[in-house]
Amino acid sequence: MSDNQSWNSSGSEEDVEPRDESGHLVGIVDLSGVLSKWTNYIHGWQDRWVVLKNNTLSYYKSQDETEYGCRGSLCLSKAVITPHEFDECRLDISVNDSVWYLRAQDPEHRHQWIDSVELHRADSGYGSESSLRRHGSMLSLTSATSGFSATSTSSFKKGHSLREKLSEMETFRDILCRQVDTLQKYFDGCSDAVTKDELQRDKIVEDDEDDFPNTRTDGEFLHNNHGIKEKLFQSVSPKGINGIDFKGEAITFKATTAGILATLSHCIDLMVKREDSWQKRVDKEMEKRRRIEEGYKSALNELKKKSHFGGPDYEEGPNSLINEDEFFDAVEAALDRQDKIEEQSHTEKIRLQRSSPVPPGDVYSSIGTHRYSDKVEEMVQSHMTYSLQDVGGDANWQLVVEEGEMKVYRREVEENGIVLDPLKATHSVKGVTGHEVCHYFWDTTYRNDWETTIENFNVVETLSDNVAIVFQTHKRVWPASQRDVLYLSAMRKIMASNENDPDTWLVCNFSVDHDDAQPSSRCVRAKINIGMICQTLVSPPEGDKEISRDNILCKITYVANVNPGGWAPASVLRAVAKREYPKFLKRFTSYVQEKTAGKPILF
Repeated sequence: MSDNQSWNSSGSEEDVEPRDESGHLVGIVDLSGVLSKWTNYIHGWQDRWVVLKNNTLSYYKSQDETEYGCRGSLCLSKAVITPHEFDECRLDISVNDSVWYLRAQDPEHRHQWIDSVELHRADSGYGSESSLRRHGSMLSLTSATSGFSATSTSSFKKGHSLREKLSEMETFRDILCRQVDTLQKYFDGCSDAVTKDELQRDKIVEDDEDDFPNTRTDGEFLHNNHGIKEKLFQSVSPKGINGIDFKGEAITFKATTAGILATLSHCIDLMVKREDSWQKRVDKEMEKRRRIEEGYKSALNELKKKSHFGGPDYEEGPNSLINEDEFFDAVEAALDRQDKIEEQSHTEKIRLQRSSPVPPGDVYSSIGTHRYSDKVEEMVQSHMTYSLQDVGGDANWQLVVEEGEMKVYRREVEENGIVLDPLKATHSVKGVTGHEVCHYFWDTTYRNDWETTIENFNVVETLSDNVAIVFQTHKRVWPASQRDVLYLSAMRKIMASNENDPDTWLVCNFSVDHDDAQPSSRCVRAKINIGMICQTLVSPPEGDKEISRDNILCKITYVANVNPGGWAPASVLRAVAKREYPKFLKRFTSYVQEKTAGKPILF
């Protein structure tokens, strides 16, 4: 076999794809840019910074985060790129079970990404003969026909990648199979020639002796009756069987097998080195894990030795060391202590009751003019529209407490693991008017008389006679963090559109921001949207008697939307709300009845 024949046994020279000095296909460029990547059904498509480089597709959350490492990557050697059938901007890239769903900003950019990915995938050359030629293995084979030497296998040791050596082995396999076929044809031809010679010899022996030529031999020649030498058997020339150069094929076969052995030896060396490297990594990781486990056990033992729980791990938070049952027990115990303190001070509060003049009802018919006027009006209308709606239907209100005339409803709502359950309570109180209930609920003069959860409060700014911004800090209930609230409180009177309907009194409290009360690290800032809505029903007195407090009934609707501003177990928050809201409403309405008893009725 000639040199050219040996080269063409695995492909023509023209089949080699054009490559640059680094061995990459001509036209391959690295590509990076913004693509939309499908994350999940909650967040949908999100923009990500995608980088195509060195046959690898990687993505980052943004271009600014590339220095912190990618969030995921795909090797494109065996990737399948699928343009979407209907979406002209979408392409799907899959490797085994991993699928990336990507969208470009327009079809042109999608085509650009697809072309670049295909080029990088083709350049990977895994298992291709073209990559073997790149690494010089074919050159070793072609040079082997002129004589095999130790330097013939030097090219097999130039590569340092196991993947390159595996590619060489695949090409060696193809070459060896073709050489085996060629040699087999040669052996078959030799076998056919020997069979023909034996048949010819048998035929000569059986001929009649009279016709038999002279048996005087001269090497391989006989003298016939005419005295002419004839060649008895035709010898087989080196290229007499199908034109095959047996010596050349044998040398090439020897070179191929030597190359296979050399490459196998190199693969074994690489795998041994890689095994040693991975074993060192495993040992290092095992040692690191052992130290971490020991540190964890040591820290856990130290925590168990502490006689008090003052650290953040024992307070609220998703990583709290207190389970939900212990958390609830701690909160309940703290609330019980507060109730006992409140009972002891209740008598003293009644004895030192303060009183302040109640402004006439006309003052509350408007909210005045200030920077929050539009917002207050919007919140008032919202409460009048939604808070008085019936709890039935599709609103999903659940009745959680029913005590006499009082009913408390709840809708379970969570956002990012934080409980945001809206609460609605309805109640009927005899002997008081809606004006009186809202007055004592809004006026901060009486706040400490009936509110037991406040540590301190102050009026940050008075916007009008019936609108103020209030900042208050609530008592801490361990292990929960302490909370504070900054809110605007407004009191309004809504005139009835029908003379047969009662007027409506309303107090709405909703969170705002103010430069004089910024959030601090000491407390968690909670957000609130609360409405106290009251209507007074009057039953006619008997005869000519004047209307007394026995003839009036106040219908109360109380709604509360509270964002606690931080995490706590959902079961604990819901249990505390179920316990505290009815207590608060009964405590406040009883206070209003005590304050108004024996006083003129204020409609």
